[in-house]
Amino acid sequence: MFENLQERLGKTLKNISGRGRLTEDNIKDTLREVRMAFLEADVALPVVRDFVKQVKERAVGVEVTKSLSPGQVFVKIVREELEKAMGEANEELSLNAQPPAVVMMAGLQGAGKTTSVAKLAKFLKERKKKSVLVVSADVYRPAAIKQLETLAAEVDVDFFPSDISQKPVDIATAAISHAKKKFIDVVLVDTAGRLHVDSDMMDEIKDLHKAINPIETLFVVDAMTGQDAANTAKAFDEALPLTGVILTKTDGDARGGAALSIRHITGKPIKFMGVGERTDALEPFHPDRIASRILGMGDVLSLIEEVEMKVDKEQAARVAEKVFKGAGFTLDDFADQLKQMKNMGGMMSMLDKLPGMSNLPDAVKGQMGDKTFIQMEAIISSMTKKERARPEIIKGSRKKRIAAGSGTQVQEINKLLKQFTQMQKMMKKMKGKGGMTKMMRGMKGMLPPGMMGGGGPKF
Repeated sequence: MFENLQERLGKTLKNISGRGRLTEDNIKDTLREVRMAFLEADVALPVVRDFVKQVKERAVGVEVTKSLSPGQVFVKIVREELEKAMGEANEELSLNAQPPAVVMMAGLQGAGKTTSVAKLAKFLKERKKKSVLVVSADVYRPAAIKQLETLAAEVDVDFFPSDISQKPVDIATAAISHAKKKFIDVVLVDTAGRLHVDSDMMDEIKDLHKAINPIETLFVVDAMTGQDAANTAKAFDEALPLTGVILTKTDGDARGGAALSIRHITGKPIKFMGVGERTDALEPFHPDRIASRILGMGDVLSLIEEVEMKVDKEQAARVAEKVFKGAGFTLDDFADQLKQMKNMGGMMSMLDKLPGMSNLPDAVKGQMGDKTFIQMEAIISSMTKKERARPEIIKGSRKKRIAAGSGTQVQEINKLLKQFTQMQKMMKKMKGKGGMTKMMRGMKGMLPPGMMGGGGPKF
């Protein structure tokens, strides 16, 4: 998300961050560029107006004139105003209620509501250690009920059965009653979506809300609809007392207009964002971290949290111990590393959270996409056990066989073996005194210029 805005703002702010002094004129030019960047990102016009006004008032005021490096202070102001526009801090779900805490999900058809119910259930179960029951009150789409049942089994939470002959209110109240008897902490109620906001839908969802009185009413909306997402959320909020928003499909949204418009237009916080199709692809929405990402400063905190959650520490410890004992790093170990990275959303998802990554050339980014990882896994899977243990035996005829088995070219086999050899050398450097320092030096040689050792933007 925010690729277009990040690129445009990055160029604009780079020009001004080095200025020794700011004048009305150069601030005016920069703000015009910022305004255009926001409009191109499909940010709602009232949001753009307010943002530019706030930045201008602060930039031409005391804050900047008394500063030793006005250009850098200007960037700081832009960052703080971005945070403010998106809500300043992450707002967690309020689950402090007599169990079960009821959370109702609303939204239009196709926004990813049912998938978001499963993602949220997984999040609450794994990160908040809550017992969760999910139920579908969507009596218009039998497929939605079945989909939720399948997803509930996948994320290992309780599913309350329902069918299209029942009334939504009866379904939800029966599920809550069941949760009370079973001492379940949270009930997530999936509701019917429509193709557009209509009076019938609103009446039905109002009745449901009144009957179950949820502690949280979350509006699920597709980020790719841009500022329309904010307008739809506003229409729902006029009918329902929304407590927050889940922004879905942010991985496919290059603009970011929805994220920057929703809080301003609805007054409701974005609580989560969906960052992919997997059931673990749901992240709490942190405005400060998102503002950093927009300005190319990275989001290292989110990356650390992701590593903590998704990396198999036991497996990593086994590989490290093996390397330290001199047993070597094999292609099987390499394949395991690739799987771990895939679990974290792939290399680009990780790199996006590092400072300065927006400066990477497109050619380099292309080599780090999911496609490359899938191809590498396919190549290793096409090798025999002996070849994975002793890659040095992979010569001409073996390479042709592996290429045919993985649907790749011999050049790709050579490229993977070269990368693996470099990785092996780095692992060897980890042994002995100062091993980690040596390994980092080795990595620096493998990466494109500017990716290590101060390659990030100098604000």
